[in-house]
Amino acid sequence: MTHRDRALACLRYQSYDRLPIIHFGFWGETLQKWRDEGHLTDADLADWGTTAAVTKMGFDYEWNPHCYPAVGLLPGFETEVLETLPDGARKVRNGDGVVVLAKDDAGSIPAEIDHLLKTRADWEEHYLPRLQWSDTRIPDVTPFLNADHDEMRGLHCGSLFGIIRNWIGVTGAAYIYADDEDLFDEMINVVGDLAYRGTEAVLTRGGQFDYAHFWEDICFKNGPLVVPRVFMAKVGPHYRRITELVGRYGMDIVSLDCDGMIDALIPTWFQNGVNTMFPIEVGTWDANLAPWRAQYGRDLRGVGGMNKVCFSRDKAAIDAEIERLKPLVDLGGYLPCPDHRIAPDAKFELVCYYTERLRSIYG
Repeated sequence: MTHRDRALACLRYQSYDRLPIIHFGFWGETLQKWRDEGHLTDADLADWGTTAAVTKMGFDYEWNPHCYPAVGLLPGFETEVLETLPDGARKVRNGDGVVVLAKDDAGSIPAEIDHLLKTRADWEEHYLPRLQWSDTRIPDVTPFLNADHDEMRGLHCGSLFGIIRNWIGVTGAAYIYADDEDLFDEMINVVGDLAYRGTEAVLTRGGQFDYAHFWEDICFKNGPLVVPRVFMAKVGPHYRRITELVGRYGMDIVSLDCDGMIDALIPTWFQNGVNTMFPIEVGTWDANLAPWRAQYGRDLRGVGGMNKVCFSRDKAAIDAEIERLKPLVDLGGYLPCPDHRIAPDAKFELVCYYTERLRSIYG
Protein backbone atom coordinates (compact mmCIF):
# COMPACT_ATOMS: atom_id res chain seq x y z
CA MET A 1 0.00 0.00 0.00
CA THR A 2 1.08 3.59 -0.56
CA HIS A 3 1.02 6.18 2.23
CA ARG A 4 -2.10 7.55 0.55
CA ASP A 5 -3.78 4.14 0.56
CA ARG A 6 -2.98 3.67 4.25
CA ALA A 7 -4.27 7.07 5.33
CA LEU A 8 -7.49 6.77 3.34
CA ALA A 9 -8.08 3.25 4.63
CA CYS A 10 -7.59 4.39 8.22
CA LEU A 11 -9.93 7.35 7.88
CA ARG A 12 -12.52 5.19 6.08
CA TYR A 13 -12.41 2.40 8.68
CA GLN A 14 -10.88 -0.03 6.22
CA SER A 15 -7.99 -2.44 6.71
CA TYR A 16 -4.42 -1.28 6.14
CA ASP A 17 -1.00 -2.88 6.35
CA ARG A 18 0.45 -0.33 8.77
CA LEU A 19 -0.33 3.04 10.29
CA PRO A 20 1.02 6.01 8.30
CA ILE A 21 3.40 8.06 10.43
CA ILE A 22 2.78 11.74 9.83
CA HIS A 23 3.83 15.14 11.14
CA PHE A 24 2.72 18.76 10.69
CA GLY A 25 6.08 20.41 10.24
CA PHE A 26 8.78 21.95 12.42
CA TRP A 27 9.82 25.36 13.69
CA GLY A 28 12.72 26.71 11.67
CA GLU A 29 14.70 27.00 14.90
CA THR A 30 14.16 23.29 15.52
CA LEU A 31 15.69 22.30 12.21
CA GLN A 32 18.60 24.71 12.67
CA LYS A 33 19.34 23.23 16.10
CA TRP A 34 19.30 19.73 14.70
CA ARG A 35 21.57 20.85 11.86
CA ASP A 36 24.02 22.32 14.38
CA GLU A 37 23.91 19.05 16.31
CA GLY A 38 24.81 17.12 13.16
CA HIS A 39 21.50 15.34 12.64
CA LEU A 40 20.55 17.28 9.50
CA THR A 41 22.48 18.85 6.64
CA ASP A 42 22.23 22.24 4.98
CA ALA A 43 20.50 20.47 2.09
CA ASP A 44 17.86 19.18 4.50
CA LEU A 45 17.20 22.70 5.74
CA ALA A 46 16.99 24.06 2.21
CA ASP A 47 13.96 21.87 1.62
CA TRP A 48 12.96 20.14 4.83
CA GLY A 49 9.77 18.83 3.24
CA THR A 50 11.73 16.50 0.98
CA THR A 51 11.43 12.77 1.40
CA ALA A 52 15.10 12.47 2.37
CA ALA A 53 14.85 14.97 5.23
CA VAL A 54 11.59 13.59 6.60
CA THR A 55 12.77 9.98 6.31
CA LYS A 56 15.75 10.72 8.57
CA MET A 57 13.27 11.25 11.38
CA GLY A 58 11.19 8.23 10.51
CA PHE A 59 8.09 10.06 9.28
CA ASP A 60 6.30 9.07 6.11
CA TYR A 61 5.15 12.55 5.12
CA GLU A 62 3.71 15.87 6.28
CA TRP A 63 -0.05 16.27 6.69
CA ASN A 64 -0.77 19.48 4.83
CA PRO A 65 -2.84 20.55 1.80
CA HIS A 66 -1.01 20.80 -1.52
CA CYS A 67 -3.11 23.17 -3.64
CA TYR A 68 -4.09 26.67 -2.50
CA PRO A 69 -6.44 28.80 -4.61
CA ALA A 70 -5.82 32.48 -3.85
CA VAL A 71 -9.03 33.29 -2.02
CA GLY A 72 -7.77 36.08 0.23
CA LEU A 73 -6.67 39.67 -0.44
CA LEU A 74 -5.27 40.07 -3.94
CA PRO A 75 -3.06 41.93 -3.90
CA GLY A 76 -2.27 42.05 -0.21
CA PHE A 77 -1.21 45.29 1.39
CA GLU A 78 2.39 46.30 0.98
CA THR A 79 4.35 45.58 4.15
CA GLU A 80 5.33 48.91 5.67
CA VAL A 81 7.36 49.85 8.75
CA LEU A 82 5.41 52.63 10.45
CA GLU A 83 7.66 53.21 13.45
CA THR A 84 10.84 51.85 14.99
CA LEU A 85 10.82 51.83 18.79
CA PRO A 86 13.84 52.48 21.06
CA ASP A 87 14.28 48.76 21.82
CA GLY A 88 14.46 47.95 18.10
CA ALA A 89 10.93 46.58 17.83
CA ARG A 90 8.95 47.86 14.86
CA LYS A 91 5.34 48.74 14.27
CA VAL A 92 4.63 47.14 10.91
CA ARG A 93 1.54 47.19 8.73
CA ASN A 94 1.38 43.67 7.29
CA GLY A 95 -0.24 42.20 4.21
CA ASP A 96 -3.64 42.05 5.93
CA GLY A 97 -3.59 45.76 6.75
CA VAL A 98 -2.99 44.98 10.42
CA VAL A 99 -0.39 46.88 12.46
CA VAL A 100 1.71 44.37 14.40
CA LEU A 101 4.67 44.63 16.76
CA ALA A 102 7.61 42.91 15.05
CA LYS A 103 10.68 41.81 17.02
CA ASP A 104 13.77 40.20 15.54
CA ASP A 105 14.12 37.68 18.36
CA ALA A 106 10.45 36.65 18.44
CA GLY A 107 9.63 33.34 16.81
CA SER A 108 5.92 33.36 17.56
CA ILE A 109 2.94 35.31 16.26
CA PRO A 110 3.44 39.08 16.66
CA ALA A 111 1.10 41.15 18.83
CA GLU A 112 -1.59 43.12 17.00
CA ILE A 113 -1.67 46.87 17.67
CA ASP A 114 -4.26 48.26 15.28
CA HIS A 115 -6.49 47.31 12.34
CA LEU A 116 -7.18 49.27 9.20
CA LEU A 117 -10.60 47.63 8.74
CA LYS A 118 -13.04 49.14 11.23
CA THR A 119 -15.94 50.59 9.23
CA ARG A 120 -17.87 50.07 6.01
CA ALA A 121 -15.87 52.88 4.43
CA ASP A 122 -12.65 50.99 5.22
CA TRP A 123 -14.14 47.81 3.78
CA GLU A 124 -15.29 49.40 0.55
CA GLU A 125 -12.13 51.42 -0.02
CA HIS A 126 -9.37 49.04 1.01
CA TYR A 127 -10.69 45.48 1.19
CA LEU A 128 -13.57 44.85 -1.18
CA PRO A 129 -11.51 45.83 -4.26
CA ARG A 130 -8.93 43.20 -3.20
CA LEU A 131 -11.58 40.48 -2.94
CA GLN A 132 -12.84 40.47 -6.53
CA TRP A 133 -12.76 37.27 -8.55
CA SER A 134 -10.34 36.81 -11.43
CA ASP A 135 -8.71 33.83 -13.09
CA THR A 136 -5.39 34.91 -11.63
CA ARG A 137 -6.63 33.41 -8.35
CA ILE A 138 -6.51 29.92 -9.85
CA PRO A 139 -3.23 28.07 -9.17
CA ASP A 140 -1.51 25.87 -11.71
CA VAL A 141 -3.53 22.66 -11.62
CA THR A 142 -1.11 20.71 -13.84
CA PRO A 143 0.70 18.96 -10.93
CA PHE A 144 -2.65 17.65 -9.66
CA LEU A 145 -4.18 16.21 -12.82
CA ASN A 146 -2.80 12.72 -12.24
CA ALA A 147 -4.82 10.75 -9.71
CA ASP A 148 -1.90 8.36 -9.10
CA HIS A 149 0.12 9.72 -6.17
CA ASP A 150 1.78 8.30 -3.06
CA GLU A 151 0.61 10.73 -0.34
CA MET A 152 -2.73 12.11 0.73
CA ARG A 153 -3.30 15.09 -1.54
CA GLY A 154 -5.32 17.96 -0.09
CA LEU A 155 -7.17 20.89 -1.66
CA HIS A 156 -7.29 23.98 0.54
CA CYS A 157 -10.77 25.48 0.37
CA GLY A 158 -9.94 28.65 2.26
CA SER A 159 -11.12 30.23 5.50
CA LEU A 160 -14.69 31.38 6.01
CA PHE A 161 -14.28 33.33 9.25
CA GLY A 162 -10.71 33.11 10.49
CA ILE A 163 -9.50 35.29 7.65
CA ILE A 164 -12.02 37.98 8.64
CA ARG A 165 -10.87 37.69 12.25
CA ASN A 166 -7.35 38.30 10.97
CA TRP A 167 -8.41 41.54 9.29
CA ILE A 168 -10.45 43.06 12.10
CA GLY A 169 -9.26 41.27 15.25
CA VAL A 170 -11.33 39.54 17.91
CA THR A 171 -12.67 42.79 19.37
CA GLY A 172 -13.38 44.18 15.92
CA ALA A 173 -15.40 41.12 14.97
CA ALA A 174 -17.55 41.49 18.07
CA TYR A 175 -18.20 45.20 17.50
CA ILE A 176 -18.88 44.97 13.76
CA TYR A 177 -21.42 42.21 14.33
CA ALA A 178 -23.15 44.38 16.93
CA ASP A 179 -22.78 47.76 15.25
CA ASP A 180 -23.22 46.88 11.57
CA GLU A 181 -24.63 43.40 11.05
CA ASP A 182 -25.19 44.06 7.35
CA LEU A 183 -21.47 44.74 6.90
CA PHE A 184 -20.64 41.62 8.90
CA ASP A 185 -22.91 39.56 6.65
CA GLU A 186 -21.41 41.08 3.53
CA MET A 187 -17.88 40.22 4.63
CA ILE A 188 -18.85 36.61 5.30
CA ASN A 189 -20.70 36.29 1.99
CA VAL A 190 -17.89 37.81 -0.07
CA VAL A 191 -15.30 35.57 1.57
CA GLY A 192 -17.55 32.50 1.25
CA ASP A 193 -18.22 33.14 -2.44
CA LEU A 194 -14.50 33.53 -3.15
CA ALA A 195 -13.72 30.28 -1.35
CA TYR A 196 -16.40 28.48 -3.34
CA ARG A 197 -15.26 29.86 -6.69
CA GLY A 198 -11.62 29.06 -5.99
CA THR A 199 -12.48 25.49 -5.03
CA GLU A 200 -14.77 25.08 -8.02
CA ALA A 201 -12.20 26.46 -10.47
CA VAL A 202 -9.52 23.96 -9.40
CA LEU A 203 -11.90 21.03 -9.56
CA THR A 204 -13.48 21.90 -12.90
CA ARG A 205 -9.98 22.12 -14.38
CA GLY A 206 -9.37 18.51 -13.47
CA GLY A 207 -7.54 18.66 -10.15
CA GLN A 208 -7.53 15.28 -8.38
CA PHE A 209 -7.56 15.37 -4.57
CA ASP A 210 -8.15 12.99 -1.69
CA TYR A 211 -9.47 15.47 0.83
CA ALA A 212 -10.66 19.04 1.18
CA HIS A 213 -9.38 21.28 3.94
CA PHE A 214 -10.35 24.53 5.67
CA TRP A 215 -8.40 26.77 8.04
CA GLU A 216 -10.00 28.86 10.80
CA ASP A 217 -8.12 29.31 14.12
CA ILE A 218 -11.10 30.95 15.83
CA CYS A 219 -10.94 29.38 19.29
CA PHE A 220 -8.75 29.81 22.37
CA LYS A 221 -8.16 27.64 25.43
CA ASN A 222 -11.63 28.24 26.91
CA GLY A 223 -13.79 28.13 23.81
CA PRO A 224 -14.67 29.93 20.57
CA LEU A 225 -13.89 33.53 19.64
CA VAL A 226 -17.23 33.80 17.87
CA VAL A 227 -20.77 33.23 19.18
CA PRO A 228 -21.63 29.64 18.17
CA ARG A 229 -25.23 30.39 17.14
CA VAL A 230 -24.03 33.29 14.97
CA PHE A 231 -21.37 31.07 13.43
CA MET A 232 -23.93 28.36 12.69
CA ALA A 233 -26.41 30.76 11.10
CA LYS A 234 -24.06 32.92 9.06
CA VAL A 235 -21.06 30.74 8.23
CA GLY A 236 -22.57 27.26 8.29
CA PRO A 237 -24.32 27.60 4.89
CA HIS A 238 -21.02 28.45 3.19
CA TYR A 239 -19.43 25.29 4.59
CA ARG A 240 -22.39 23.28 3.35
CA ARG A 241 -22.15 24.74 -0.14
CA ILE A 242 -18.44 23.96 -0.45
CA THR A 243 -18.56 20.49 1.14
CA GLU A 244 -21.37 19.51 -1.19
CA LEU A 245 -19.25 20.72 -4.11
CA VAL A 246 -16.18 18.67 -3.16
CA GLY A 247 -18.43 15.69 -2.44
CA ARG A 248 -19.60 15.75 -6.04
CA TYR A 249 -15.96 15.28 -7.00
CA GLY A 250 -15.55 12.22 -4.80
CA MET A 251 -13.93 13.76 -1.73
CA ASP A 252 -15.45 12.16 1.36
CA ILE A 253 -12.80 13.45 3.78
CA VAL A 254 -13.16 17.14 4.69
CA SER A 255 -10.78 18.36 7.38
CA LEU A 256 -10.57 21.61 9.28
CA ASP A 257 -7.68 23.23 11.14
CA CYS A 258 -8.82 25.23 14.14
CA ASP A 259 -6.70 25.76 17.24
CA GLY A 260 -8.09 25.99 20.75
CA MET A 261 -11.10 24.39 22.45
CA ILE A 262 -13.35 23.78 19.46
CA ASP A 263 -16.16 21.78 21.10
CA ALA A 264 -18.83 24.49 20.79
CA LEU A 265 -18.20 24.93 17.05
CA ILE A 266 -18.05 21.25 16.10
CA PRO A 267 -21.84 21.14 15.52
CA THR A 268 -21.58 23.82 12.82
CA TRP A 269 -18.77 22.02 11.05
CA PHE A 270 -20.10 18.50 11.44
CA GLN A 271 -23.67 19.35 10.41
CA ASN A 272 -22.35 21.14 7.33
CA GLY A 273 -20.09 18.44 5.93
CA VAL A 274 -16.78 18.83 7.76
CA ASN A 275 -15.94 15.40 9.18
CA THR A 276 -12.26 15.50 10.23
CA MET A 277 -10.90 17.67 13.05
CA PHE A 278 -7.25 18.72 12.82
CA PRO A 279 -5.38 19.25 15.06
CA ILE A 280 -6.86 17.80 18.24
CA GLU A 281 -5.07 20.00 20.73
CA VAL A 282 -4.09 18.35 23.97
CA GLY A 283 -3.38 21.82 25.38
CA THR A 284 -4.43 22.65 28.93
CA TRP A 285 -7.90 21.21 28.38
CA ASP A 286 -6.97 17.65 27.28
CA ALA A 287 -8.83 17.62 23.96
CA ASN A 288 -9.54 14.07 22.86
CA LEU A 289 -11.29 12.43 19.92
CA ALA A 290 -13.03 9.84 22.13
CA PRO A 291 -15.77 12.07 23.65
CA TRP A 292 -16.41 13.69 20.27
CA ARG A 293 -16.77 10.25 18.70
CA ALA A 294 -19.15 9.23 21.46
CA GLN A 295 -21.27 12.33 20.78
CA TYR A 296 -21.18 12.46 16.98
CA GLY A 297 -20.49 8.87 15.95
CA ARG A 298 -18.06 7.23 13.54
CA ASP A 299 -18.59 9.86 10.85
CA LEU A 300 -16.43 12.26 12.88
CA ARG A 301 -12.74 11.58 12.27
CA GLY A 302 -9.57 13.12 13.64
CA VAL A 303 -5.94 13.84 12.81
CA GLY A 304 -3.56 15.07 15.52
CA GLY A 305 -3.81 14.80 19.29
CA MET A 306 -0.22 13.68 19.97
CA ASN A 307 1.26 15.78 22.79
CA LYS A 308 4.60 16.92 21.33
CA VAL A 309 5.81 18.10 24.77
CA CYS A 310 7.10 14.58 25.36
CA PHE A 311 9.74 15.19 22.67
CA SER A 312 11.54 17.40 25.20
CA ARG A 313 11.52 14.77 27.96
CA ASP A 314 12.61 11.13 27.72
CA LYS A 315 11.74 7.76 26.23
CA ALA A 316 9.42 6.94 29.11
CA ALA A 317 7.34 10.02 28.25
CA ILE A 318 7.21 8.92 24.61
CA ASP A 319 6.08 5.44 25.63
CA ALA A 320 3.39 6.87 27.90
CA GLU A 321 2.06 9.11 25.13
CA ILE A 322 1.94 6.28 22.61
CA GLU A 323 0.12 4.15 25.18
CA ARG A 324 -2.39 6.98 25.73
CA LEU A 325 -3.04 7.15 21.99
CA LYS A 326 -3.61 3.41 21.49
CA PRO A 327 -7.35 3.44 22.35
CA LEU A 328 -7.84 6.34 19.93
CA VAL A 329 -6.06 4.51 17.10
CA ASP A 330 -8.17 1.45 17.89
CA LEU A 331 -11.33 3.53 17.39
CA GLY A 332 -10.43 3.88 13.73
CA GLY A 333 -10.91 6.99 11.67
CA TYR A 334 -7.98 8.56 13.48
CA LEU A 335 -4.37 9.37 12.58
CA PRO A 336 -2.03 10.39 15.42
CA CYS A 337 0.07 13.42 14.58
CA PRO A 338 2.10 15.80 16.77
CA ASP A 339 -0.01 18.86 17.49
CA HIS A 340 1.35 21.79 15.51
CA ARG A 341 4.94 22.21 14.46
CA ILE A 342 7.62 20.47 16.47
CA ALA A 343 9.28 23.04 18.74
CA PRO A 344 12.99 23.76 19.39
CA ASP A 345 12.97 21.98 22.74
CA ALA A 346 12.40 18.67 20.94
CA LYS A 347 15.26 16.18 21.01
CA PHE A 348 16.05 14.65 17.63
CA GLU A 349 16.66 11.20 19.12
CA LEU A 350 13.27 11.24 20.86
CA VAL A 351 11.46 12.17 17.65
CA CYS A 352 13.18 9.22 15.97
CA TYR A 353 12.28 6.99 18.93
CA TYR A 354 8.62 8.02 18.61
CA THR A 355 8.46 7.06 14.93
CA GLU A 356 10.34 3.80 15.56
CA ARG A 357 7.93 2.82 18.34
CA LEU A 358 4.87 3.59 16.21
CA ARG A 359 6.26 1.51 13.38
CA SER A 360 7.06 -1.41 15.70
CA ILE A 361 3.56 -1.36 17.21
CA TYR A 362 1.47 -0.72 14.12
CA GLY A 363 3.53 -2.51 11.46
